Amino acid sequence: MDAGSRDLHPPIEADAGGQLDLGDGHVMSWEACGRPDGVPVVFLHGGPGTGVEPAHRRFFDPRIWRAVLFDQRGCGRSTPHGETRANTTDHLVADIERLRRHLGIERWAVFGGSWGSTLALAYATTHPDRVTALMLRGIFLGTDAEVAWFLHDMGRFFPEAHAAFLAQLPVSARADPLAGYLPLLMDPDPRVHAPAARAWSGYETACATLRPPPPAAFTGASPVALDRGALAVARLEAHYFAHRCFLAARPLLDRIAGDERVRELPVHIAQGRYDVICPPDAAHRLAATLGARAVLEIIPDAGHSAFEPGTRRALVQAADRFGRQLARGGRA
Repeated sequence: MDAGSRDLHPPIEADAGGQLDLGDGHVMSWEACGRPDGVPVVFLHGGPGTGVEPAHRRFFDPRIWRAVLFDQRGCGRSTPHGETRANTTDHLVADIERLRRHLGIERWAVFGGSWGSTLALAYATTHPDRVTALMLRGIFLGTDAEVAWFLHDMGRFFPEAHAAFLAQLPVSARADPLAGYLPLLMDPDPRVHAPAARAWSGYETACATLRPPPPAAFTGASPVALDRGALAVARLEAHYFAHRCFLAARPLLDRIAGDERVRELPVHIAQGRYDVICPPDAAHRLAATLGARAVLEIIPDAGHSAFEPGTRRALVQAADRFGRQLARGGRA
């Protein structure tokens, strides 16, 4: 990534961090970087199930921002790994608020992509008075139609990846891949869940960028680490999909439409034109619901990944602009 990431801010190490007991047996791993007295922002990673990477810190100018990053329940360095018990959207929203209070932050900007955009919107509609701005990418609203697209229709653009995804299942289970994958991914035996997790996460990875990522992008981690990460992504995504992302009773667009405080927030949405995982119509509907203060920027040469050149430039520019405006004490 380094050769093509010169538009990100320079690498930076976290200068604070820790473990936060969330109850229910879950412990959150968090970190912070940038100016200790900088403009607060919280980074929400995708998935569900991925986790924070050092490159995520580079979206934020350390001369302006105090960036807080954390691994959601069951992800990354948070424990227990891959745990679905007491793991719902409401739990994750409560965790963000618990972390804010733990750090003594009054209000913060929220930055999230893909599932992180879902969680950002769920948090903003629950705690609008704690949010100063939203920076979003690859919009996923957690609807049944979007889940069905991922499981079935995404294969119309990546048929070979979808065929490999279904090949992990017996023929009798391929009409309903979510039902077929769930027992495999939840099985405690690595001989059962590891191949299923690799197939699920491999399908998603294959569809994530406009151009195939270079093989070098996948050589930095050991097979054990790759399998561990794949399990969290596959298990937690399947868990959330099976429960309609815990949003069916309170759809995000309905919540936004009914709350003027959310519609008054400054919002920048960066959306890849050729995002096959999260097609652009969701971003378009979100921007229309948010209204005049939302800017929708369609990246003409990008798919889903935050690190495709056009998308990362748009995200860095939006963060720089919002950061400067908030640092001056104005509205972003």
